[in-house]
Parts: sequence; structure tokens; C-alpha cells
Amino acid sequence: MLFYVQEYDRVKAVSGVSHMRLHFRQMRKLGLLASRMVGGMALSLLLLASLAEPLQARQAITIAGGASHCLGVRSDGVTVAWGLDNKGQCNVPPSSANVVAVAAGWAHSLALKSDGTVMAWGFNGLGECDVPSGLGGVVAVAAGSQHNLALKSDGTVVAWGYNGAGQCNVPSGLSGVVAVAAGGWNSLALRSDGTLVIWGNNWFGQCDMPQGLSGVESMAAGSYHSLAMTFGGYVLAWGNNDDG
Repeated sequence: MLFYVQEYDRVKAVSGVSHMRLHFRQMRKLGLLASRMVGGMALSLLLLASLAEPLQARQAITIAGGASHCLGVRSDGVTVAWGLDNKGQCNVPPSSANVVAVAAGWAHSLALKSDGTVMAWGFNGLGECDVPSGLGGVVAVAAGSQHNLALKSDGTVVAWGYNGAGQCNVPSGLSGVVAVAAGGWNSLALRSDGTLVIWGNNWFGQCDMPQGLSGVESMAAGSYHSLAMTFGGYVLAWGNNDDG
């Protein structure tokens, strides 16, 4: 199912979450630095509003939201976490210094360090915290409900965690990737030519890209829907539209 998002003035990025979408003009109202794409699963405004407490001492450079917890990276490279901590997803390891990006899944957390390595903590019942041995050269990470994606500097993608819907089966020969996003149980990759590659769960058509879609600048994924923003500033959405 394809549906179009109401046009916003000068949209800079898109974010897909389970039941809502945010763009950076809304995030600025919460006092955050709107310089990076926000990702995550089921981000709540209540949790976002609580950012002032853990991040008040330093400016945030990036944030991420999981099912019931949030992560933030301060300008000094320190990661902070808040929200539900029933699986240890908010127990940031002491060794998580020099972090440049974070991602949050259902009950696990990822941190990308400046040296291109990845750390993971929280629930690991399905291998979502088992970072592949020797993984390095990572420039971006994304977390789905129970799986993860890592984009390497050579434009290739590595996936691990739960693979019940094929969300970790990176298409053979996939290269030239410049960004990744993880939905609940599906995965997205944006290539340098402005095209998208999507794989994994497709119960609600979240993998059925609009025919002829090209010129994509950024993309994001919710539990059962996907978003793409073109270089012209237009936003397209497809997948589950039960909540509009």
C-alpha cells in the first residue's frame, strides 16, 4: 500500500517509528540539535520530552528510540540512556567512549564508536547483541526489533540477530550503499544512485516500494511501514497505514 505524507516545508529528514513520524522541526521544539536522522522503533513523545534531564549538561549530537527506551550521544562522545531497563538496554557499558552514533531496538542498544567498531548491550535472546567477530570499518548502524544492520565504509552491509523473516539475508552483491534503516522485521539500504533495496518481512507491503522510485536522499522504517525522502524534498510512505 502506498500513501503520501502531508507536505512539510523544507523537510530535512524522515524517521519511521511504530505509530508516529517526526521531522526535525518538531524535534527542535524539544531543544535538540537537529543535525542527524532520528531512528528507532516506537519512540514516544513522553520519553523524548525527558531528554532535558540526562542531556542537559551537553548538547546532543544524535538520538535514537527503541520500543520503550531512548539513547543519546553527547557532544563529548558519551552515551546516555533512559526509559524501560528491564533487559539491561539502558545499562550503558563503561567502555562506550568516543561514540558517534547509536541505535535502539526492542530491548537492546547499539553504539558506533569513532574507530568504526560496534558495541551492543541489552536483551540478547536472539543474537541481537552478538556483534560479528572482526566487524570494523563501520560508518552507520541501524536496529530493528531484534536484528541489526551495519554499513561499512566500502558500501557493503552486515546484518545479525533474529532472521525469522529474512531480515538478515543481505541481498547477494549489494554494494554502493550509503545508508541503512531497520524496520520491525525488515531492512532497507539506500544506494549511491538514489535507489532503495528492501528485504525481510512484507506482511503489510512495507517492502513494496513505489514503482519507479528514484532520487532518494534519505529513508527510514517503522515496524510495518517505510518512508523515503527525495532530493526534491518530497516524502513518500508505504506499508501499514492503520494509524494514518
